[in-house]
Amino acid sequence: MPDIVQSLKNLIESEAFCNRFKKRPEDFTRNRALPFKNLIYYMINLPAAAYETELYYLNKNLKGADIAEPLASKSALTKAREKLSHMAFIELNDYLVNLGQMRFAPNRWNGFFLLATDGTLCTLPTAKPVVEHFGQWHGRQGDPCPKARVSQLYDVLNNISVAASITSKCIGERELAAAHCAHLGPEDLMLLDRGYESFWLFKLIMASNANFCARVSCNKLKVVKAFLQSGEPDRIVKLSCTPNSARKCAEFELDKIPLKLRLIRVDLPTGETEVLITSLTDRGKYPVEIFGDLYHRRWPVEEDYKVMKSRIQIENFSGKTVHSVYQDFYAKVFTKNLAAILTQSVNDRIKTITSGRLYSYKANLTNVLAMLRHHIVVLFNRMQDLLCDNVSKIQDLIVRVLNEIRPGRSEPRAFKKKSRRKFSTAYKPIS
Repeated sequence: MPDIVQSLKNLIESEAFCNRFKKRPEDFTRNRALPFKNLIYYMINLPAAAYETELYYLNKNLKGADIAEPLASKSALTKAREKLSHMAFIELNDYLVNLGQMRFAPNRWNGFFLLATDGTLCTLPTAKPVVEHFGQWHGRQGDPCPKARVSQLYDVLNNISVAASITSKCIGERELAAAHCAHLGPEDLMLLDRGYESFWLFKLIMASNANFCARVSCNKLKVVKAFLQSGEPDRIVKLSCTPNSARKCAEFELDKIPLKLRLIRVDLPTGETEVLITSLTDRGKYPVEIFGDLYHRRWPVEEDYKVMKSRIQIENFSGKTVHSVYQDFYAKVFTKNLAAILTQSVNDRIKTITSGRLYSYKANLTNVLAMLRHHIVVLFNRMQDLLCDNVSKIQDLIVRVLNEIRPGRSEPRAFKKKSRRKFSTAYKPIS
């Protein structure tokens, strides 16, 4: 793990990285209190308090001092952030994901990475530029609320956001899923919920040399209706291109040749029947019995949005500009992935510690995120020998707080009236 942190540090502090993601050639060239690298460390530290408070802790951790003054003024921070492209955090995330896959042995299903795609809406600051860029949600009651659409391609077996995006709410989830296809390859299996099923998206996934498994509505497609009436456990079908899909195929330069796919019947303990559609047509290699569990494995992407909204507070934005929304979102996704890779680094230790127990155990991700807060600055700003020692200490703390994994555990979903909770940019927590 220290080698991953050191590689990230080398990238962040390289002149080439700075040149790629500063807005103008003259930006970050003068000797200021908040240079490019320190601004990056500030942003990935999960800032949630007032600017002055965050700058105080940044300086304290950079210098290793008991007490320190704020590193810069809040106006200096605001001006520095205007010079930094949010694309820096997207590249950092891509680099981190690749490092994690090379350094550790990621979990797979039948040789595949299981990548689930799902979306959610995110509440934004009430500011005119933000509203004009992202759009508003017009509910039945109350005033219009600024909203953005968030989507991610999530590795459900390794708890990694391979790709994530925050866009205007006018952009649909299928279109965002299509953008994620740029990250797919032959070793990937994409898991999709209802609402994503469409010929053009399936064609795009397969054109990326990847496979997929999706839940489909039981009353929309004719081939699905006929399959349900047949009572068969599975059926190989040809899915033809619809007029709507034809337009999207033209947009993505895809052919309209019908797809050979497989329908799977899954009978639930509740008495309901689900229908899955998949590109895994080899019945010998992929028997019907494995697909119920396969589709259920997409659930962690739903749980990850709870982590995003409640643990790292992606809706708690530090500014009221479009630029700050993008910076905050992508910086927090990077830090969440760093926490997940930290947990991967101790998986073997956890298995050794908990061997012989009734249940398997995993690291508590919330605890890891809490430890990274402020400590992330320390990790990236110490010499190599101290870095190894600090990473080891954090790993020791991680294995002390574990959660049981209870197979088959489930609770009925409670559909309660949601409270309209907002994070105010004027009233920040003290830490």
